[in-house]
Amino acid sequence: MVTHFTCIGKGHGAPAVPATREDWERVRRSSCLADMCKRIEAGDEKLKNRLPIWTPHCAAFRKNHRAIADALQPLQRLMLDFDEKGHSQEILTAALALQESGTWQVLLVEESVRRGTHVLIALPEGMSAEEAQVRFGEAVGFRADAAVKDVSRCIYMVPESHTLYVHDSLFAPVPLQPATSEEAPSFPPVPATEPEKATPPVTTLQPAGTYPESYEEVPYSLLVEALEEQMGGTPEHGSRNNFIFSMACHLRYVCNDDPFWLMQVLPTYGEAREKWMTTIKSACARYQAKTMPSILQRALAVCKEKIRYEKGDQEGKYPLPPLPRLLPPLIKLLVSKTPILYRPAVAQAVFPALAAHLWNTTFRYIDNVAHEATLMNVLMAGTGAGKNCISEPINRILADIRQRDRVNREREKEWKQEVQSKGANKDKRKRPAGLVIQEVDPDMTNAALVQRLADAEGRFLYAKMNEIDQFDALKTSSRSKSHFQIMCLAFDPGNVYGQTRVGAGSVSERVCIRFNWNASTTIQKGQSYFHSVLTDGPISRINFCTIPERPIGSEMPIYGSYDETFDAELRPYIDRLNEAEGTIDCPQARRLAQALVEESAEFARLSQSRVYENLSFRANVIAYLKACVLYVAQGYRWDKRIEDFVRWSLRYDLACKMMFFGEAIEEIERRGSQAVSRGPRNLLELLPIRFTAEEARQLRQREGIIGGSLAIMLNNWKQRGYIECTDEKPERYMKTEAYLKRHPQKPLDAAQEET
Repeated sequence: MVTHFTCIGKGHGAPAVPATREDWERVRRSSCLADMCKRIEAGDEKLKNRLPIWTPHCAAFRKNHRAIADALQPLQRLMLDFDEKGHSQEILTAALALQESGTWQVLLVEESVRRGTHVLIALPEGMSAEEAQVRFGEAVGFRADAAVKDVSRCIYMVPESHTLYVHDSLFAPVPLQPATSEEAPSFPPVPATEPEKATPPVTTLQPAGTYPESYEEVPYSLLVEALEEQMGGTPEHGSRNNFIFSMACHLRYVCNDDPFWLMQVLPTYGEAREKWMTTIKSACARYQAKTMPSILQRALAVCKEKIRYEKGDQEGKYPLPPLPRLLPPLIKLLVSKTPILYRPAVAQAVFPALAAHLWNTTFRYIDNVAHEATLMNVLMAGTGAGKNCISEPINRILADIRQRDRVNREREKEWKQEVQSKGANKDKRKRPAGLVIQEVDPDMTNAALVQRLADAEGRFLYAKMNEIDQFDALKTSSRSKSHFQIMCLAFDPGNVYGQTRVGAGSVSERVCIRFNWNASTTIQKGQSYFHSVLTDGPISRINFCTIPERPIGSEMPIYGSYDETFDAELRPYIDRLNEAEGTIDCPQARRLAQALVEESAEFARLSQSRVYENLSFRANVIAYLKACVLYVAQGYRWDKRIEDFVRWSLRYDLACKMMFFGEAIEEIERRGSQAVSRGPRNLLELLPIRFTAEEARQLRQREGIIGGSLAIMLNNWKQRGYIECTDEKPERYMKTEAYLKRHPQKPLDAAQEET
């Protein structure tokens, strides 16, 4: 069956004939079309009406007559024409960002004949073309031609070199209806003013989907990402061509040395499509060694380990969900220099430092309780797993706080020196106001914490601990659990904490704990550290993450460079967090929180895990606060990337908690349930009217009775007239009538009746 996706005409007034992808590409690759466009750019305006046209809004017209009344197969698409020259790359970048966020589907971006910009989008369901044109133009920051193109409007075709971006869904075939159109003819060369020289046939790109999507069960998209990482990250503007050439030289080993296969795998990185294709073909024409390059082998090993870990093979029981492919811009930036293996941990661990920038800012949860963004994170992973991966992103996030702290630390130091230099009887200046120092030393006393909280004027304190037991410094005594109490009070809104001392120089303050922190530990040490408070609250209030164990002898992960460009991209997000104030309403975050509550409840019902359900309550609050932090940092804009990331973050957090603590909590709750339900019980009442000595022995075992003797118990019951012996061998007994009158027998099940 012939398929087509648009119509093509030889000129503006020519018949619009249904066309396939091959037809469309053949016309655009014609050297004659390229020559005509060059002459039009040079000023030959008369040639424009002789350019071939295509109809992106309609796939078939009655009798090939391009008119609204004859449109047989209109398509839900809209072509926008941005006439202003020189902004094609800006429009492309903005359009692809909108597509990544899930807001719009972009099908094509190309430069027009006069170097304006054409953008073809899928028309959202329920939205008019006029509304879509206005809203998309506002979103990309440029105003499109006011004339909205209808179904019959055509677009002048441009050479393939003008193409900046094309999505495969543009070519989705529309079955040709034989009754409504004549047989589609082949397309002759485009008319030219001069005889066209013969050109060799151009091989068309093989349609997407005909090549495998993975190599040795590794998706090509993941392999490309890992290889980019091994090569130091995506290229800057001036090095795109060399980078594409190197990538193609490596990837040809897993793409059968086929340039058209590579074109389905390798991004353009913003390079012009024609140049990109030429570079890939040049790489495939280069001499190829027999063995796969070591850099590609390393990338494959990283991918396979990531896939294995995400499937839960490392722990077996609690698989960790994979990080979403499309991330919120802030998270994408923060993990951009991090090896793939570490990105989930970094994506979780950056939130305490981000939220420390918020001041006098609250978010109302779905239970109508106002929360501040109190976020605490513990990274639990094996020795040598790379737990330091979170340090540099956090250092960059805290740069502005550390700058402010540096000034106030100097002020505090000068004041202390002044006080110490004066004698005991001299008047001493009071502690200066405004000594806000947010980043604190984790090795501080409880009194120092209270003083810092009092100085902070309602701001968050922040600490990063290389080991979780650094928190022990906050104990008020060696046996105290005050450090765990601080964790709980920090999460719960409105709780007051402090100390009262008689001495004039002692700290006597009552404060609200606002304390965000990160800590790292090994898995065994973390489990031991929290073992005494598994059901007391700290675990449910903390966000957990982990790092998979790398195979023995695996290659060292390579980090990207954190430079001034990274800091400049991060700065606007930090500025928005610093500027936020008051109660911030994000209805999308609340709707998401409600949906996540229901999803967690459904999983708890299906798994019948009371522990999972209990842990999910506060984990959902943590996820909600993360959503709100991203919403503020992104300039009070919400998109699907935030929703997908926050849903992942909740599931990842719960998977870590169940992996590290689930069984231990279940054991505690099981023992507690038994302790509550079992007091002294009438064992004889638990036996049927007729029973054997063996049944009595099994009952004692089930009830956990260790002391005493079965024979003594049965003999005592006989002497008291509770039971009587019915048979000596095997020993069979029955309850007496006198006993049954005082203790009527409860209904028995079928097995007991048979006995």
